[in-house]
Amino acid sequence: MLDGLPLTRDLVLIGGGHAHALVLRMWGMNPLPGARLTVINPHPVAPYSGMLPGHVAGHYKREEMMIDLVRLARHAGARLIRSRVTGIDRANRFVLVEGRGPLPYDIASIDIGITTDLPSLPGFLDHAVPAKPFDIYSDRWQRFLDAALPRPRMVIIGAGVAGVELALASARRLRQDGRTPEVTLVDRDPQPLGAVGSGARKALLHHVRQAGITLIAEVEPVEVTADTVVLSDGRVLPSDFTLGVAGARPQGWLAQTGLDLHHGFISIGPTLQTSDPMIFAAGDCAEMAWAPRPKAGVYAVRQAPILLHNLRAALSGGEMWRYRPQRDYLKLISAGGKTAVADKWGLPLDGAWLWRWKDRIDRRFIAMLANLPRMAPPPLPLPRAEGLEEALGKKPLCGGCGAKVGASDLSAALAGLPQPKRPEVLSGPGDDAAILRHENGVQVMTTDHLRSLCDDPALMARLAAVHALGDIWAMGADPQVALAQIILPRMSARMQADTLREIMVAAADVFAAAGADIVGGHTTIGAELTIGFTVTGLAARAITKGGVRPGDALLLTKPIGSGTVMAALMAQAPLSVPLLGEAVDAAWRSMARPLSADAAILAPEAHAMTDVTGFGLAGHLLEMLTASNCAAELDLAALPLLPGAEALAASGQESTIAPANRAATMGRMLFTESPKAALLFDPQTCGGLLAAVPPERAEQLLKALRAKDIPAAIIGRAVEGAPFLTVT
Repeated sequence: MLDGLPLTRDLVLIGGGHAHALVLRMWGMNPLPGARLTVINPHPVAPYSGMLPGHVAGHYKREEMMIDLVRLARHAGARLIRSRVTGIDRANRFVLVEGRGPLPYDIASIDIGITTDLPSLPGFLDHAVPAKPFDIYSDRWQRFLDAALPRPRMVIIGAGVAGVELALASARRLRQDGRTPEVTLVDRDPQPLGAVGSGARKALLHHVRQAGITLIAEVEPVEVTADTVVLSDGRVLPSDFTLGVAGARPQGWLAQTGLDLHHGFISIGPTLQTSDPMIFAAGDCAEMAWAPRPKAGVYAVRQAPILLHNLRAALSGGEMWRYRPQRDYLKLISAGGKTAVADKWGLPLDGAWLWRWKDRIDRRFIAMLANLPRMAPPPLPLPRAEGLEEALGKKPLCGGCGAKVGASDLSAALAGLPQPKRPEVLSGPGDDAAILRHENGVQVMTTDHLRSLCDDPALMARLAAVHALGDIWAMGADPQVALAQIILPRMSARMQADTLREIMVAAADVFAAAGADIVGGHTTIGAELTIGFTVTGLAARAITKGGVRPGDALLLTKPIGSGTVMAALMAQAPLSVPLLGEAVDAAWRSMARPLSADAAILAPEAHAMTDVTGFGLAGHLLEMLTASNCAAELDLAALPLLPGAEALAASGQESTIAPANRAATMGRMLFTESPKAALLFDPQTCGGLLAAVPPERAEQLLKALRAKDIPAAIIGRAVEGAPFLTVT
């Protein structure tokens, strides 16, 4: 939402291809008021295809060739939904998304790339690897390298430009460790590389011979087994790694959309619209029906400005532009080592200088999508009250638990509350939840809400539900009922209804899995999305923060660092830490994991327990120690961390509440400053359970937790003494 203006139209980008990545960058520099932008992609990052052969050859690290869609979405003010699209309901204008309800659209665009798998080839899906999509290929290729076979055998199906590039890159990479690879290219065409000029073809075939790669033409594979490829002429090729690069195949769900297709690819016109004018398409998944061209990334890149203009025009009633593809373009083809072959107008160019040229072009492209322009905030008005700049601070306000009031200020505010007077109230403020007497034990009650830390309402609803339930699970109770409190940003009535539906469906899923019912709530319209829940639970006995005994082992069930990772995202941290998007995605997945299994294992044996949230691990542990009148020793090396959190802390990233969390522990703990130690004060949203358990049961409980895929760790022990925390 731009400057508080209401949202009225939904634009959905399906896929994170090159054209959509560029649209996100340009949109962030000039967003369309009133439009809500959504991008859907299975992964938080996407590969830049131009650098793939260089990555396979070992010239580029993985993170150097990846486009960070999380950072791009944040820059564009878009919500990123990490899932796969399975279809489009054009009659009702819904995008169908795996694992969640349908998403409404007014205008949609498709840029989902292609695949190179061969489902009709017997054994391919079980024993071979497609070069696209990249995520499968990258994982299997790394495992193949790690196997360190002395004479690795590799068969590549398809000897076009991509197949030859990957064959040369693979042979080069496999020789780096002193291995002797046997690489074979197989192609049904009697003259492979027919798509390039004669000069480039001659140069590439020379590189193939020099690399010792066998090229078998005018033959097809008829079967792939675990260690062979059977050819149509009866030959059987041994293979430890079989790669499919033959041709391009569209994603299957496109056939069910009712859109006009050409051999399965989406037919588009000069305005990049499909047969449905409300749906656009770009990149390899699209077929330019009026000007057919081969599949190449250059077209996606050059379609991007036209696509952006026409999407904005479709949303606002403007005039469309026409895309005019060039007839030919310069192809710079990697040749394994740091050399390349050029192909345009039949020119036979070959050499290291072409690699350097290609390298500069590729790095410039990835840098454009990584070094995002910072849009200056509007200037503060004049005149203004003194202290306004200081109150705003230099950093963006964090969401989630990073937006909490500091522990010291909160304690001071609650100090004047009267003690509970009703006989059924056993405890009030001070623990994770209030405790009320119940006929079969106790009832616990808590409330919590989160200021939005991501732009996906459904994900925010899951996080808010898991976060509110954390207090119930920390008390050892079974969740009972929940009331929702939701503040929606200003938007059209239709969008309000759709957004509220997304939120309630996602929240109901979390509460139902926890055994609780949503029984009502309250909604209102405000400045930004805020979601909260009041939750009750039932238990035979409540596990409080007090009760820690000297000698107890301290168990933590989730890694920490979410506040630092989220702060880095909101501040659009520079890429001194590679692939921030993957760190953010790992944090979201950790936060979204409920604690029901953790509590079921720990509650029967825990002497004391809490959930680690806004005051950080140090703050919440000190609360337990103060309530129990004992001290603790913490092993910093044993502390589980979210991916990227320590590196981000080392680069100076921290949540807005972290300084207050640190100040609240002054005089009550001893530690040596380090980036990892700084994470002790990091506010956690949907953090793990911290339990004090009998030392003789600690290892068995840890084993039980890990058997449930819970990344728990023993992080320290309680000791005799006044409440104090020593970190070693």
